[in-house]
Amino acid sequence: MRFLPALTALSLTTLGFVAASPPAFAAAAVKEPTATGYGGAVATVDADATAIGLDVLRRGGNAVDAAVATAAALGVTEPFSAGIGGGGFFVYFDARTGRVSTIDGRETAPASATDRYFIDPADGLAYDFTEARVSGLSAGTPGTLATWEEALDRWGTRSLASSLQPAARLADRGFTVDATFRQQVADNAAAFGQFTSSRELYLPGGAPPAVGSVQRNPDLADTYRLIARKGTGVFYRGAVAGDIVDTIQHPPVAADPWSTWAYPIRPGVLTRADLAGYRLRFPAPTRSDYRGLTVYGMSAPSSGGVAVGEALNIIEAGLPTSATTTDKLHHYLEATALAFADRNRYVGAYTEPSVLQKLISDPWAGQRACLIDRTKALVKPVAPGDLNGSGCATTATGRPVEEGQSTTNLTVADRWGNVVEYTFTIEATGGNTMVVPGRGFVLNNELTDFNFAPTQGDAPDPNLPGPGKRPRSSMSPTIVLKDGKPFLALGSPGGATIITTVTQLLLNRLDLGMTLPEAMAAPRASQRNSAGIQAEAAFRLRYGPALTPLGHTFGADAPELGAATAIEFTRGGRLIASSEPVRRGGGAAGVVHPAR
Repeated sequence: MRFLPALTALSLTTLGFVAASPPAFAAAAVKEPTATGYGGAVATVDADATAIGLDVLRRGGNAVDAAVATAAALGVTEPFSAGIGGGGFFVYFDARTGRVSTIDGRETAPASATDRYFIDPADGLAYDFTEARVSGLSAGTPGTLATWEEALDRWGTRSLASSLQPAARLADRGFTVDATFRQQVADNAAAFGQFTSSRELYLPGGAPPAVGSVQRNPDLADTYRLIARKGTGVFYRGAVAGDIVDTIQHPPVAADPWSTWAYPIRPGVLTRADLAGYRLRFPAPTRSDYRGLTVYGMSAPSSGGVAVGEALNIIEAGLPTSATTTDKLHHYLEATALAFADRNRYVGAYTEPSVLQKLISDPWAGQRACLIDRTKALVKPVAPGDLNGSGCATTATGRPVEEGQSTTNLTVADRWGNVVEYTFTIEATGGNTMVVPGRGFVLNNELTDFNFAPTQGDAPDPNLPGPGKRPRSSMSPTIVLKDGKPFLALGSPGGATIITTVTQLLLNRLDLGMTLPEAMAAPRASQRNSAGIQAEAAFRLRYGPALTPLGHTFGADAPELGAATAIEFTRGGRLIASSEPVRRGGGAAGVVHPAR
């Protein structure tokens, strides 16, 4: 667990921590995953970040101010999942207007990229994933910093400069290394050891930092302060941009790598013009209805809003009124398989809005739900639906595709009723494993979210690389309204499992009668249109005996799926902030006022 050494007893109580004894430092405190109260709330995977966000709310900042300060802190304590070297999707509910808006801060490919970007010219074959990831080729132009600045300009009350200061102090002071952080370094040690800058920061003395040691990052602190002084121009057009491009085009390979590496470390082709030309997008959110609620999500290039909306619509269209728990889980697994078939065939950065809208329409859900048999599971993979057909019409089956499992998520609400749901990432845990020398942040490997080669047979593949193109994502920041007011906000990391995690959380809360903390803690399963269900062992043991006779099969158990955060809005302004009790080391949820 990670804690701010200088947290006061008041802030520990506000966060929901319980001290075992009256220590001088917070290291003896216990992090709580759920907090209830009033006046605003923050939920993240990390105690330091949650504390910083709550402090902004307590000092009069709004949800956007707190979200940006929290995200900057996660860039310090969760550097292998997110940070200014990556991108993400920001969803915002404005209490004054009642509108949901989004920012697409996804990374972009170089202007020189083609659909053969990940094809080795030497043999005409696609690169191995690891070869592509640990290279300059995998890094796209980061969008995170531009997202923070734009969100503050549009909806915040504080400057980016002030929002970066708490995280800069945290990077200077350091945080306590927990088992999750150490394991993430250990898992990347061979790759980190190839690069001088990465091993200097994360492999002190040639080994991962010990649990309980203090991890500092003065270079990142300096980078945050440089941006605070000079603005984001220094990142996209100035000195930092030059260092990013130099790292990508000339990877800082050590003259004496600490381990052998199976592949050549290839340089990338991203240029300063690519960084200077980066632009955010502001697509309309996806919108669907479920159980009398309005579900808003992120549109393309994220497939999350469409896939979650479609899966929920299929469940609602096909689930009988007399459904048992087994029926509900059966329909959940079938619905997500069908939604993934459609997502893989039709959703990419350039998918027409009319196609996206059709995929989350009730008529389309009926066309797909008619394939579900209550008594037996569909044979996987299932075929995509036929956009020009009717009834239960389908078309040729494509190949399932995957993406990295890292990323982080935060959920924030303020006393005025504004809500932020924000998912951001550097793709794989550890990104492309290159720390920008002297700058303290890891670059993304987001371009490996493109399909390296066509996956849809004779049909066009919507997710091949292209010049300036954004790769498809599964990030699913979701805000649910009831009668026009916030009811639930949630999101998760987990690559393609994000879609199923968010859908299952909603199923748990709305259909299975669980409280939000129960829904968060419940075991998870992910059916992404593959022959076997990926599931946590507890799910297979609890529900497998009833699902297996229907024809559902399980693959190898997953240690964990997702690391979600959420806030539920109840009567009288009471908030339930929830994060993981166990997954990814457990999360930290906090409220401004535990009681009125």
